[in-house]
Amino acid sequence: MTPTIPWKTAALIVCAAMMTNCAASPPISTAAPARLTLPEAAKRPCALAVLPAEPTAGDLDAAYVLRGAQIVACDAARRLAVETLLAERAMQDAQYGLKRQPD
Repeated sequence: MTPTIPWKTAALIVCAAMMTNCAASPPISTAAPARLTLPEAAKRPCALAVLPAEPTAGDLDAAYVLRGAQIVACDAARRLAVETLLAERAMQDAQYGLKRQPD
């Protein structure tokens, strides 16, 4: 007589039950996730003023002011991209009924 190992039968039944339950489950969602279009200002690379080969004091002052304005514009574009991303995530969370912790 061949000895039987009882846990093998139980493992086979449990495995079959798990596969059957998984196959019978409906898909979570067939809808595409919500997407927002990234604004053009957020896609553009930031430009920074450069000094000429032989800068004068006036060139330094002008570049200093211009760079300050360019950095402010670049930071605004970055902030716009971050706000768009966070709004898109919030829309997706609302679509799937998720509760996300604030960053």
